[in-house]
Amino acid sequence: MIPFHLRRLGVIMQPEPGNPYEEGGVLNPGVTRGPDGGLYLFPRLVAKGNYSRIGIARVLFDGEGNPSGVERLGFALEPEADYELHPGGGGCEDPRITFLEPLGRYVMTYTAYSSRGPRIALAQSQDLIHWTRLGLATFDPCDGIECTAQDFSDIDNKDGVLFPALLPDHQGQQSVAMIHRPLFRGTDAHETVHHPAPRTVELASESIWISYCPMDGSDGERTRLGHFRSHHRLACPVAPWERLKIGGGTPPFMTPEGWVLLYHGVSGTPESPGYPKRLHYNAGVIVLDKEDPWRLLYRSPKPILRPEGDEEREGVVDNVVFPTGVDVRSDLGTPRRVDVYYGMADYRIGVASLVVPEELPPEAQADPPGCKV
Repeated sequence: MIPFHLRRLGVIMQPEPGNPYEEGGVLNPGVTRGPDGGLYLFPRLVAKGNYSRIGIARVLFDGEGNPSGVERLGFALEPEADYELHPGGGGCEDPRITFLEPLGRYVMTYTAYSSRGPRIALAQSQDLIHWTRLGLATFDPCDGIECTAQDFSDIDNKDGVLFPALLPDHQGQQSVAMIHRPLFRGTDAHETVHHPAPRTVELASESIWISYCPMDGSDGERTRLGHFRSHHRLACPVAPWERLKIGGGTPPFMTPEGWVLLYHGVSGTPESPGYPKRLHYNAGVIVLDKEDPWRLLYRSPKPILRPEGDEEREGVVDNVVFPTGVDVRSDLGTPRRVDVYYGMADYRIGVASLVVPEELPPEAQADPPGCKV
């Protein structure tokens, strides 16, 4: 039995006919409650040539409180900085948004796509409408905590998500913590799909990591938000449904059991004998310790969301479910209900309702050294 029960609520947003900014798809949104209590969606909008902007939309609800549609409000970010531009186009992609309550601001992490490749960038806002770029995330060299000589300083990196609270790093300093997935050479699913199975996972280079940005002052102004250190390996591929690659998904949210986040895993299966393998993006759940989030308490042995309907199996990239936003439904008096917003086949956005169980089952999976999948 899968303890985290999820129920699909349907498509919440898809490309608007005749809208040139959306002809390539609307997908992978950031989600957050605004200062007015409303729910706001920040979708990736793809125009011709894979030119991506980050939009703003207000989520609409039906009489039962279920999300039923969106009202488009414009753009949050368009490619302007050099780290967002490449010859012939640019990319502000796949935002995640966290309200950092101790700092009193919203912070967006997103993928900035330039000629150098994908990198994690940050922006901040007080009102969700006006955004100020903070630049690319930067990293200290690995400091010896479960780390090898490899470095995060100048490699592709994606799927950065922030915790909403300050947490102590390995030196005890209150910090902004970020989960991210460095893409060392040879670790992308399009590369690992060609490896024979079983294969040995290289733990340091194929894992999700957690890194910390210390905040020296209570207002966070004396340290640049965006420079991370004190790295710790969090999880690597273990189960068959994530054999090729794992990466971050939604920002973590707090429950009595710990920090909960959805993440994505990639597997590959041939459509028929003799044909190349096709990638399948699935979603699972991780629960982390409240005080020490590098400590994994639970990991779903099977995906809680996998491509099933036509909207998830057919699109710009087939067979993709990609969760990037959550909304804890305390407004309905049901704090254990969490609405999950996710990309469907890289073309439209779906939403599903997740019920967080009151007890964690015992089947958490660890990452044994030299694990084989």
